Order: sequence, then C-alpha cells, then structure tokens
Amino acid sequence: MKLRLAPPLVILATLFFTLPARAHPHVWVAVRSEVVFGKDGKVLGVRHAWEFDEMYSAFAVQGLGKDGKRPTKEELAPLAKTNVESLAEFDYFTYAKQNNAKAAFKAPEDVTLEANDKKIVTLRFFLPLETPVAAKKPFSFQVYDPTYFVSFGMEKKDPVTMAQAPAGCSVSLMEPAPLVATDNQKLSEAFFQNMSPGADFGVKLATRVIVACP
Repeated sequence: MKLRLAPPLVILATLFFTLPARAHPHVWVAVRSEVVFGKDGKVLGVRHAWEFDEMYSAFAVQGLGKDGKRPTKEELAPLAKTNVESLAEFDYFTYAKQNNAKAAFKAPEDVTLEANDKKIVTLRFFLPLETPVAAKKPFSFQVYDPTYFVSFGMEKKDPVTMAQAPAGCSVSLMEPAPLVATDNQKLSEAFFQNMSPGADFGVKLATRVIVACP
C-alpha cells in the first residue's frame, strides 16, 4: 500500500506508520483560541492552545519524564520547536480573512508544549498578524487541516475568548454545515491517499470564528 508522507507535523510522519489502516482523521485536536487586541483596538493575532488526543500524546512523550512523571516543558521544548517550524508550510492551520481577503500571519511566538498529570500534551503559541487589523469590518478565522489528517475541533466550553477587546466587540462561531451523503462516502483512506495537491477537504468541517467591533 502506498502511504502518503505529507503529515503536517514532523512527528506525525513516524506516527503515521504506527497507526492501523483506517479512515481519516488520524489525530484529534481540541482547540481553544484567544483573539488578542492591541491598545489601539486592532486585532494583533490569535493565541492558540491545542490539546492532542491520548494516542498522539503518548507517542509525543515516549521516553520523556523521570520515574514515570510527566515530562517538563524543558524536555518538550525541542519537540515544540520542531512542530511549530513544520507548521509554517501549512499556514499554522489557521486561515484568517477580512473583506474576503486573506490575512497573513507571522511566525509564532511564546511557543510551549506542556503535558498534564495524565500526560496529555497541549501546544500553546501566539500567532501574530503580519498587519494588525481593525475589527470594525468583521475579522474571521478557521483552524483546520486541509487534508483532514488532523481533525481540529473547538472546545465545548469557552472555545474562543478575547483579550483587551474594545467595548462592544463580540465573537461568534459559525458551525460547518453537515456533510452530505456523497462527502461521507469519500471518507476512506484511499480517497485521502489519492487527494490531489491543493485539495481543501478540511474546510468543510471547520468552524468559523467571527470577531466584530462597533
């Protein structure tokens, strides 16, 4: 069987071979985001916290930690650096728009990878916009993997918050439309193995976050 070696995170390239053959996705991520405003009232960027599923977390922390304890931030720092650097090719899985135009991001800042007491890992980073934008015209973003190798889903409780937002600003979530029967039939490993370059299947399952200010 021909394997597609284009997973978004470097560590996933190895993880791909350890997983049994099954339909996409292979990794699940629970997303919590914070839209950060500057003193001038413009959106500076988005701060992410991505909590990975148990299987990915177990793979990530393998061999780390002493005496069965959870690994420290310092031990996980090299993996955090590798993961975030790898995400540059995929626009950090964060696709922002304003006035139907793409809003580009700069390299992430404040990158950390943490493991909790159950050894579930969370990747945290701030993603600054190349050019801060005023949200008087709605600013929106989605977090997803176009290939759907990784499934991103918003946390159930307080998935998106705002920091230093001007009075009257609001954030809302637009859930994706349910997949139609023909799309559900496509969710096989063979479909994704043969997906053409540039295909954008993941957007069909992505929640859109909309920020608007008076």
